[in-house]
Amino acid sequence: MKRNIITIMLMAILGMVSMQSCEKEKGASVTNISAAGETESHNMGQNCMNCHKSGGEGKGWFNAAGTVYNEAGTATLKSGTVELYTGPNSTGNLRGTIIVDGLGNFYTTEAINYSGGLYPSIKGSTITQHMSTTISNGQCNSCHGVSTNKLWTK
Repeated sequence: MKRNIITIMLMAILGMVSMQSCEKEKGASVTNISAAGETESHNMGQNCMNCHKSGGEGKGWFNAAGTVYNEAGTATLKSGTVELYTGPNSTGNLRGTIIVDGLGNFYTTEAINYSGGLYPSIKGSTITQHMSTTISNGQCNSCHGVSTNKLWTK
């Protein structure tokens, strides 16, 4: 009887430890970076950082994320690259490169230094789009597709 109680207590403790480690997997130490052709992302056009943040339900805390569309804005672009520069029109120092996945989303949990502001450039297969103003965070879909045009290239 005493052995059964000890076994049950150990199982309960181990169960609590494994539940805690699952929560930890969603945190700041989780790496989650988009890759070419990958199709596991979701919620195209929504602000990714609503979930992928401290206290959020998303896997990993994103430092930059968004969705890229075709020129008409009717479908997501299936490939491309987002680059973050210290100067306009792809000048200055390159501080980050993020690949657009197979569903049109890009995201990264890698650290990005936004100090001084960064100028995003989005490269498609035929053109590169440049943002003319700086950003101080990577919540691209918090403005694009809401209060400004969707991100697009071709």
